[in-house]
Amino acid sequence: MIHLPLDRVYHWEKTRPDEVFLTQPINGLARDWTWKQTAEEARRMANHLIAQKWPSGSRIVIYSKNCSWWILAELAIWMSGHVTVPIYPSLTPQSARDLFAHCDPVACFIGPLDTADITQQTVPAGIYCIRFPNSSWSDGMNWNEIVHTTEPISGEPTRGAEEIATVIYTSGTTGLPKGAMHRFLTFPYLAKAIAQVSGEERQRELSYLPLAHIAERSLTETTAIYYSWNLFFTESTASFLTDLKRARATVFFSVPRLYTKFQQKVFEKISRQTLDGLLAIPLINTLVRRAVLKGMGFSDVKFAASGSAPIPGDLLKWFRSLGLPLTEGYGTTETGITHTAPNGESRLGYCGKNTPGVETKISEIGEVLLRSPMNMVGYYKNPEDTRQVFTDDGFIRTGDLGELTDDGWLKITGRIKEQFKTSKGKYVAPSKIEALVSAHPAVENCLVLGSELAAPGAVVVLTREALIQSSNEAGRNALETSFRDLLDAINKRVEAHEHLAFIVLTADHWTIDTGFVTPTMKLRRTPLETYYGKSIPSWLEQGKQVVWSLSR
Repeated sequence: MIHLPLDRVYHWEKTRPDEVFLTQPINGLARDWTWKQTAEEARRMANHLIAQKWPSGSRIVIYSKNCSWWILAELAIWMSGHVTVPIYPSLTPQSARDLFAHCDPVACFIGPLDTADITQQTVPAGIYCIRFPNSSWSDGMNWNEIVHTTEPISGEPTRGAEEIATVIYTSGTTGLPKGAMHRFLTFPYLAKAIAQVSGEERQRELSYLPLAHIAERSLTETTAIYYSWNLFFTESTASFLTDLKRARATVFFSVPRLYTKFQQKVFEKISRQTLDGLLAIPLINTLVRRAVLKGMGFSDVKFAASGSAPIPGDLLKWFRSLGLPLTEGYGTTETGITHTAPNGESRLGYCGKNTPGVETKISEIGEVLLRSPMNMVGYYKNPEDTRQVFTDDGFIRTGDLGELTDDGWLKITGRIKEQFKTSKGKYVAPSKIEALVSAHPAVENCLVLGSELAAPGAVVVLTREALIQSSNEAGRNALETSFRDLLDAINKRVEAHEHLAFIVLTADHWTIDTGFVTPTMKLRRTPLETYYGKSIPSWLEQGKQVVWSLSR
């Protein structure tokens, strides 16, 4: 029997009323919601939404960083018969305005955002707004006042498996974001996908990556609802480590860029050479592993996952050498989480096997095609792109290039739209090479480019520590030598037409505000290639393998 999300909420409300579901830090202290309190607060807000008499299935935006009220708002939206539309809190004002205009919501829940005054610039005038208790915005209705003055709806209002539950916007790496419409049927399969790795026993997890993204929605909210996990939140970026240690997370999800930052923080306190030496000493190595994991807040983690982009193999092996059971997974906004490493298995370079209900095919051009009950219904108000993304037999074209082993393990080798052709007529998939470059501890971010060049090159953003090191001649020379060695090592591992001709070292910042990365930290290649393209001739003129370009 398929249980939909609200079915699980009502089940826990009856069977585990006093078990803690949500934990929210407020001014350094933690507030808990039990299942009984969660259901009652959501019921009160749902009754308020019903009283507005909006047409059934109306879109309601959640515009907020992750917090307990984010989850409560979604449950209330569903109970009242409407559709959730999450919008990334880190979007630029123009990008957020575009999404508001596209989804045409009847209301908006507003919580904390990355910029305090951004709400006035983005939320359309006249829209019905309800602000969360932790929001800095002063306009709109007050969540607490509504909850305290509204009676909860009675009974167990349900939604059909085929009804639209949410519209999730893509990150827009190659164009304007598209809104993937997902049914309530998607959610039980998302839960099964994660349980394939973590099991169904009760866990503790920290939700800090954007809930507007399908991965966080699956790995934290959905699993917590289906298996009664205790879901913790962060209060701010500054309190992240404190909040992580409070949670004593047993399940942890992140993206490769953040796992790299965790590693770099370790190396700030102890050099890699010293750490490797200690890990090679019997008896002592166990104590060292425990100390390093404790310092990162991972002491209790039983299952850790990485997604959103390929994780460098060396980074994956490093965490596993510490005893962190880190695996990769795969999915898209349109398809949900379709591949995980079952039973703690791991294959370097592979993102997993089919999750329950998923079928995978590789097309004649090498594209990964997916079909499952998690497949979106289509793109909201975009029938043309919907027609193009589906095959005649109901598979979704992911846009990713991949390979399948005989026993069903999937490897992602690149993006179709990211491939570029060199002047020699050879196609290069940059993401594979970027993962190899990013294994260097001094790399904050990396872009491989080379359309119409004789050979590709890489632009590297250096970490803060590397920039400090480069401030003196000896440190600069050491860095340059290490990157020259890296280039040679990479060229021995890739095909001849993929050999890097140069690596450029920069002190630039690739941020959401500059338009160079998405809210999930994926590269926006077109603006990056446009920005750096004009400098390529001067870099090539130098004829060096490693080029310094710190003053831009």
